[in-house]
Amino acid sequence: MGLKDKTRSTRDFCSAILRLALRSLQLVLALAVAGLYGTDLNNARKNGLGGDSRWIYAEVVAGLSGLTALIFMIPYLKIHILFVWDAFLCLLWLIVFGIFGKIYIQQGAKDDVGIQRMKNAVWVDLVNMLLWFVTAVWGAISWRAQSKMAPPTSRSVV
Repeated sequence: MGLKDKTRSTRDFCSAILRLALRSLQLVLALAVAGLYGTDLNNARKNGLGGDSRWIYAEVVAGLSGLTALIFMIPYLKIHILFVWDAFLCLLWLIVFGIFGKIYIQQGAKDDVGIQRMKNAVWVDLVNMLLWFVTAVWGAISWRAQSKMAPPTSRSVV
């Protein structure tokens, strides 16, 4: 095993650890958002009210994110073109942050724990959006690097 192989092996190991850490954080924060918004949906259900579409949207985004993070944690799943899905989830989180940020960022919580919980949820939404942005950019860079390293095929134009 040459020096180049050891360097590549170390880089691949560090990359796998970083990927697992980012995906784990995405999963945990998606579950946190599901709980934060689910509390309001459950309270509405208990009071005989229907669920607000904005809260349902946040739950769907959290569910998609959690499922995606779980799937993308699979070792040796190196389909870098999936950065497009990461970018799409980043956009969905941006929308969630916009919707709830407009409602809660300027609102005073005073002694209302429900308002304070939702103010906290808005910042968790922002962190989710940033995490999906990071993995989308990382995936795009990896995809670009991988496509440069791919051997030319018989159809390649030289």
